[in-house]
Amino acid sequence: MPALDVPLPLTATPAAWLAVALADLDAVHQDHLHCERKAAQSALSLMRSYPERSDLVVAVARLAHEETAHVVQVTQLLGKKGKEATMDFGDEYAAALRDLVRRGEPGRLLDRLLVFALIEARSAERLELLAGAIPDEATATLYGGLASAEVRHRDTFLELAAAAAPDTWRERLAVLARAEADIIAAMPIRARIH
Repeated sequence: MPALDVPLPLTATPAAWLAVALADLDAVHQDHLHCERKAAQSALSLMRSYPERSDLVVAVARLAHEETAHVVQVTQLLGKKGKEATMDFGDEYAAALRDLVRRGEPGRLLDRLLVFALIEARSAERLELLAGAIPDEATATLYGGLASAEVRHRDTFLELAAAAAPDTWRERLAVLARAEADIIAAMPIRARIH
């Protein structure tokens, strides 16, 4: 992975988030299921948008496959808890980040890759927090494994960004990472992954 000038995420999740999440793990699991599904769909959308970039197609196809496996794992977790999937009511966090993506190429490709990296970084951070605090060992182990996968996905998107824009990706990442920190700071604290 290319060396980073900024940590990801740039700012830590507010301390109050973990207590809120642990108080309503069912809501967190429901939201997590939707996050994994949308991550797979986002990866596939990159393949559709940039079929000529074979490096990207191979990398995000693998990533989408892994995200789909995570959908299965979280669905199974819900089933073990006697829960069914609920409706997805959207993700204001991801929508706010998507609003930062430039419209024209090549900026659009770079921004999409970096936004996906930032989302994966925030997800990894929060899943790791949950893994360290969930009392059920099997669920904690699952979340620890999923947190590690999100770090790999973050790194995949950063590698693709570095390949797509070797001279500008770091500068743009710094701008988007600051915006992501501002978005997180403005969001209400809820029992959701984002």
